[in-house]
Formats: sequence, structure tokens, C-alpha cells
Amino acid sequence: MKFNIALLAGDGIGPEVIDQAVKVSDAVAKKFGHEITWKPALTGAAAIDAVGEPYPDETHAICAASDAVLFGAIGHPKYDNDPSAPVRPEQGLLKMRKKLGLFANVRPTFTFPSLLDKSPLKKERIEGTDLVFLRELTGGIYFGEKGRRDNGETAFDNCVYTRAEVQRLAKKGFELAMTRSKKLCCVDKANVLETSRLWRETVQAMEKDYPEVEVSYEFVDAVAMRLVQWPNSYDVLITENLFGDILTDEASVISGSMGLMPSASMGADIALFEPIHGSYPQATGLNIANPMATVLSAAMMFETAFNLPEEGKAIRDAVNKALAEGIVTEDLADGGKAYGTKEVGDWLAANI
Repeated sequence: MKFNIALLAGDGIGPEVIDQAVKVSDAVAKKFGHEITWKPALTGAAAIDAVGEPYPDETHAICAASDAVLFGAIGHPKYDNDPSAPVRPEQGLLKMRKKLGLFANVRPTFTFPSLLDKSPLKKERIEGTDLVFLRELTGGIYFGEKGRRDNGETAFDNCVYTRAEVQRLAKKGFELAMTRSKKLCCVDKANVLETSRLWRETVQAMEKDYPEVEVSYEFVDAVAMRLVQWPNSYDVLITENLFGDILTDEASVISGSMGLMPSASMGADIALFEPIHGSYPQATGLNIANPMATVLSAAMMFETAFNLPEEGKAIRDAVNKALAEGIVTEDLADGGKAYGTKEVGDWLAANI
């Protein structure tokens, strides 16, 4: 098979970890007889520096014409430390999600047997954890009307959802639950927020279409607590944009490192795959960043975008073997030998 993949390295450690995912993807393609054409494009601070726009039209055209998008990270301290900056890298991320119609962020959280002791949570609490968040990605407070009044002394951000936006995200949640343990949790704050009441009543109305799925409804603050108490009590969780942003970062540390967690952002026509960590500018160019989340995002790409589960499994098997054998970067070395970003990528590709 032949694939055209948009390659958005972005900022900070993005180019370094993307390079390793490309190595591994090319190794898988060679092993299974596929052909990948990579289409590099600018985004984030790198795009602002080059053309003054964090998600240029040329980048959008490349993404829209591709079979999938593999994305690194965006963000730079010179923008993080300047809240008055008129153009910011994060604006490119929101624009990309909106223009590509990437409405569902899929974030799995799972544990690795060889790393259970590295989690900040007790081993007996996290063992067996295998959950997936579906976060709505193009609505809510991030995209609502925002601004200042009273000469800048008052700020506002409006949270708005339509029933159709909730339905399309919930449909993916129900469908995913049917392929797993048939358990779905709708996370909201329906005791306070009107948007959450819309979420809850919409999901309740959809239950009849999926009679085999056991649906629960929990407030976001309760889920935040239970995620660190009994994470393995969850399977598939659906929620709105802001709640999902916070809860998925909380869940990411269960595995022991944010450098291990992949994600996908799904739309009607295309999907984007990226690690959940940020641009980590302090590590830029030091060859110490963990590339495994990006590599596992490539595994999700083969499995989800291309429906090639064996190719995805080959990548996952290589990652699990590397972890078991200690072929890891400094964040996981725990006083032992630490390998560089490039060396881990080389080892994974060679193993495949």
C-alpha cells in the first residue's frame, strides 16, 4: 500500500521525536511492503518565524491532501512568557483542529508491566489500567466568544455546545465501547453548567441505540479524584473540551511518564496523530527527549487510519521490548544507563 503522510514536526523537541517516528514507520513499511511519502510542513512557532502565521494555508493544503497527519509539538518560551503576543503557536493548533474538522481527541492510558514501579501511584492501584478518553476538540470554551470589558478589568470566555457536536462525539464513544468492555462514562458538571446538562440529556437519549453498553454519568471533580484512586475502574470516557484537556493530562502520569502516551485527533475525513507531551523547550537539541509517545502515535496511525493492526503491533512489540531491556531515555533510566533520543529510535527501527 502507498500512503501520503503530512509531517508537522513543530517546535522544541518536536523535530527530534518526529525523526524517530519516521525511522520506525519506514522500518515497518519496509517490513510489510508499504510505501510512505512524507510531506513536511510548517506549524507553530517555527511557522510564525518563517511566514508570520502558526498554521499557514500551504500547511493546511498539505494536511487536507494527505492520508494522515503525524504531528510533533508546538510552543516556545518567547510566546509562553508574553501573554500579550498577538500571534501565538497555540492559535495554529486550534485553527488546524477547526479547519481539518478534528472533533474527537482519542487519548488512551495504559500501563507497561516493566514500568509499574515508576508511576507516582501505587502499583496495586494502577495494575491493569487500560482506559480511553474521547475529548471533544472543536467546541466549548476554547472556541466560544471571548474578550475584555470595563477597560480591560473584566474578562470573559463563553462555553457553547450544540446537540450535534455532542452527538457526533458520543457516537464515537459508544462505538469504541462496543469494541471493548461495553462500559461508557459521560463526564460533565450537570449540577452547575447548562452545557453539561445538554451533554447529559443528549447521551441519555442515545442509550437506546446501544443497549449493550453500560453508561454511567459522573461529575468531572469526582472523576478527577477517582482517576488517582481506582483508574482501572474506567474503560471509555467521553467529555467536553476543557474537562478533557485537564483530565487527560492527569491520567497521563499513571503510566509513569508523559513521554509514553500517544493520541489521535479524529475527523470525518482525516486523522492526526501526536504525542501528548508538549514541546519541552529545555530539552531541545540535547538528544534526551523520549520519542516513544510519538512512535506509539505512529502505531495508532497504522492501526486507526490505515486499518493495519499487524503493523501497529510490530511497533508496540518493539517499544515493549525496549522498555523491558532498558533501552530508554533519561526520564525512564532511573539511575541506569540512559540512551539518547536518536539511539532509541535507531534501536526500535532495527528491532522491527
